Amino acid sequence: MDKPAARSRPAARTSRPSKTPAADAEKRPRGRPRKTLDERDDGNRRVELITAAARLFRQKGFDATSTRDIAAAVGMHSGSPFYHFKSKGALLHAVMEEGMRSAIQRQAAALQPAKPVPDATAQLRLLIRNHFDVLLGPGSDFIPVMLYESRSITARQRALLAKLQSDYEAVWEPVLEALAKAGKLKGPVKLARLLMFGALNWSVQWFDAKKSATLDDLTDAAMALFIHVPARGKPTKAFA
Repeated sequence: MDKPAARSRPAARTSRPSKTPAADAEKRPRGRPRKTLDERDDGNRRVELITAAARLFRQKGFDATSTRDIAAAVGMHSGSPFYHFKSKGALLHAVMEEGMRSAIQRQAAALQPAKPVPDATAQLRLLIRNHFDVLLGPGSDFIPVMLYESRSITARQRALLAKLQSDYEAVWEPVLEALAKAGKLKGPVKLARLLMFGALNWSVQWFDAKKSATLDDLTDAAMALFIHVPARGKPTKAFA
């Protein structure tokens, strides 16, 4: 008997051709388009945006500053800031938060060389001098924006900033209490603190660095207003 003819094997299946980059490119992406390399560099780009926004918000005001203005200041397309912040209001809050966190760090650094702690009068001078530097020194756009644009953020954002502000001012409390106990503070501690910050913060409205008064001059004048000690240095005629 003849052997049955060998069963022919089916032809081997060819593998599917892999998708080409062109095919991937033609596929419509879902949701937001992919970020560019610059947009994915969240650290540096966020810092650039916050810094530029702080400067523009201080110079032009929040309402008069557009997202396009901020993007142009850092060389971005007009819509790119929204990859980092949900809205212009979120960017404003980030400016204020950065300002307060930086102020807390700068205050701690200013007091660090004073260890062991000097007397309360010397410590208050350090606090006031550092506060003027935060308000009026290099990179000082952040806190003035917080002081005068708080109406443009939400109640929840204001509450978060109030917590940071409380942390910043808490360092002043024991110093003022020690001065009050020594009979050197002109007024009750709570009112003196409120009036002191009100006076110091208002300097962002009138101080002109081009005139002859320095931040040390301002510190001396502030000390003379609130503490029973003579101011150091000579009186200035810059704002007479």
